[in-house]
Amino acid sequence: MPLPNRYRRVIRIGPVKVATYYTRHGVDRHTAACTAPGCGFSADYRDRAAAELAARTHHCSA
Repeated sequence: MPLPNRYRRVIRIGPVKVATYYTRHGVDRHTAACTAPGCGFSADYRDRAAAELAARTHHCSA
């Protein structure tokens, strides 16, 4: 059974939340996920800057 993700350094940019977490292999990953209802946007990145850029340029289609 996989361990749950433990997010840290969570910030909100508009409707998108950006957070950092460790993978099960101990590697830092950064995620950006839209919290708007019906949007469904989420992506993982190797760089924090890439995740924040995705959050700043995201436009909900819903």
